[in-house]
Amino acid sequence: MKTLLREDQWEKILAFLKKEPSIYTGNESKIRRFIEAVLWIMRSGAQWRLLPAEFGLWNTVYRRFSRWSAKGVWERLFTFCARDADMELLIPDSTIIRAHPCAAGALKKHGGQEKQALGRSRGGFSTKVHIVVDALGNPLRFILTPGQSHDVTQAEALIAGFQPDAVPADKGFDSDPFRQHLRERGIVPVIPPRSNRKKPEDYDRHVYKERHLVECFINKIKHFRRIFSRFDKLSERYMSFLHFAGALIWLR
Repeated sequence: MKTLLREDQWEKILAFLKKEPSIYTGNESKIRRFIEAVLWIMRSGAQWRLLPAEFGLWNTVYRRFSRWSAKGVWERLFTFCARDADMELLIPDSTIIRAHPCAAGALKKHGGQEKQALGRSRGGFSTKVHIVVDALGNPLRFILTPGQSHDVTQAEALIAGFQPDAVPADKGFDSDPFRQHLRERGIVPVIPPRSNRKKPEDYDRHVYKERHLVECFINKIKHFRRIFSRFDKLSERYMSFLHFAGALIWLR
């Protein structure tokens, strides 16, 4: 079977899995086949039922993926890979993800659509992915909200725990409380003022040009069809795909 992961990528993923107490890694070929099955689904955007037989039974792969999601394994894999970040800059942004009708209808025990980060924006039924990347364009954190949420509502949460020199962000983050929050932490806000500001603030236009890095990252993750469109009813499973894609970008 043709492999989907390079050997160096697999070695790093395996090194992480061996540190996970709840995961058995005795049969490396089987666990690699599972990881590559999830990668195939994420790349293709196909239904789980269409998983090629060479990857094993689709339902077995799906249930294992769901268990790992519930246990936070994919998130920890992302954290494991996201090392040596360049903290000169932190660049936040967001993107709207159209949700397929099959993403609706989560069981009542999982809460309503809003709890599962599903809502209505100009683009229709959607989820908003809030993202922050470092000065090299590598991802550091994802937050999901319903599609109609404003960018600035997640601004402080995106940079919590990080200490960059500056934060270049677009006009959607032009908020007095957010600017004050950055300055109190010794971080320089590089945010162009909204057109309706009575007293526009100046900003470093040269540093602001680096904001393209987050847009480039958003373009990278949208090559994964399972991220480009949301098919998952539960936000934790959609987030698992995001974390897996983020980990792979760190391993490039």
